[in-house]
Amino acid sequence: MTDIQIAPLDQHNEEWISQAHPPDWQNPTANGRYNLLVIGGGSAGLVCAAGAVGVGAKVALVEKSYLGGDCLNVGCVPSKTILRTARAVGDIRRAAAFGVHVPGNVTVDFGAVMGRMRQVRANISHHDSAYRFRDLGIDVFLGDGQFTGADTFEIDGKTIHFKKAVIATGSRPAFIPIPGLAEAGYLTNESIFFQLTDLPPRLAVIGAGPIGAELAQAFRRFGSEVTLFDILPQVLGREDEEAAAVVQRALVEDGIDLRLGVTIKEVVKQGGDKVVRFVEAGVERETAVTDILLAVGRAPNVEGLNLEAAHVAYHKKGIQVNDHLQTTNTNIFAAGDVCLPYQFTHTADAAARIVVQNALFLGRKKFSDLTIPWVTYTDPEVAHVGLYPRDAAAQNIPIDTYTVYLKDTDRGRADGEEEGFAKVHVKKGTDKILGATIVGPHAGEMISEVTLAMVTGAGLGTLNQVIHPYPTQAEAIRKTADAWNRTRLTPTVAGLFDRWLTWTR
Repeated sequence: MTDIQIAPLDQHNEEWISQAHPPDWQNPTANGRYNLLVIGGGSAGLVCAAGAVGVGAKVALVEKSYLGGDCLNVGCVPSKTILRTARAVGDIRRAAAFGVHVPGNVTVDFGAVMGRMRQVRANISHHDSAYRFRDLGIDVFLGDGQFTGADTFEIDGKTIHFKKAVIATGSRPAFIPIPGLAEAGYLTNESIFFQLTDLPPRLAVIGAGPIGAELAQAFRRFGSEVTLFDILPQVLGREDEEAAAVVQRALVEDGIDLRLGVTIKEVVKQGGDKVVRFVEAGVERETAVTDILLAVGRAPNVEGLNLEAAHVAYHKKGIQVNDHLQTTNTNIFAAGDVCLPYQFTHTADAAARIVVQNALFLGRKKFSDLTIPWVTYTDPEVAHVGLYPRDAAAQNIPIDTYTVYLKDTDRGRADGEEEGFAKVHVKKGTDKILGATIVGPHAGEMISEVTLAMVTGAGLGTLNQVIHPYPTQAEAIRKTADAWNRTRLTPTVAGLFDRWLTWTR
């Protein structure tokens, strides 16, 4: 990421750079053998480094780009900051439904939106700064390095010797070879948050996954004309179909031109425009835009590390690890986007904690034991944890599903936020929760109740006993437990109750 020019160099970006990759940073002298070498200063790497030094380990940390990784610099922090603005726009446009009339059209100062993003990023960067980790007692090396052996790593002409190491180099935006795309030029989440200062008048977003859907909605609300493309027939193609349908309706309501189930043939430049040519239902069409955002997934950062010298195997999806997050070199571990199928900051954090225990204390913690929720931060949000019905079917696990819609909660009606639901899957005939999907404005906040139940082994029977404040949208979760509880009143049980109540009347 350091190869990308940063713009503008205002006070916020200068503050951020001074923390994330200080221009005058002097690397320390490698000091003997380290208990743990951490390669990559993103979410996984920083948690590994801080956790290891916190228990007394001698730690070296290497980062070639900006500390904080994708999350701080071009991912979670900047994206959720501008999504907050986009949500405010949506609230204002819906205000008339609540009796609040805002005169004139809602206008967005895009420069101010991005300025606030840079300010928030700069403020948070102090938590991930080179100085903070140096002051924790970690030897911080900034620059490009590579393995020179099974237990050595070279950077800036210095050789670092290690007992254990963890590779946490993260991922980058994936590229697909659409003819003419590279020549025409395109944006990624990196260039948007490192360089973009002017609002694109007409934006094509290629990829309707979480990143594509979130940014398409945001830029449409900011004032861009947005066309959203995907080869799949729905947005959020891997998500619950009913959940995706709710988001899809919201995107259409925002005025996004959805082109789903299409194949993009090429991109050509015509004057100041970029023309996207695609096939839709067997018909060739084209759309002229000023800018293109490519959001088609992530690619692991494995290049340039000389992994062969360290006897670490890897493939196109990343570094090969076992359930204990060990690589094919048992003294080298990996964590985060570079090796995991779940590419989230919170997953990287959880994996890093496993690595610290397994690498330093002969632990046997397993990644497969984790229960991992995730959220797509569109408006409304989509949150999920555990199995989808298709996963249960693939594993031959019969399930029962209980669904409660927000429109059936009093708070949902009062808030005018009726598009959404809580859907909980349990093992058939039991209350054991196997998975859940929640759709709503606060789905990301609500999912943790279900995640906690799954982690602790509490079933819907337990959630049925949890008192939820009234009125809240989280009552939808309790109502799924009520629905499960009603299934216990079988004809036999009902008959027994009737005889008992008649006898005791």
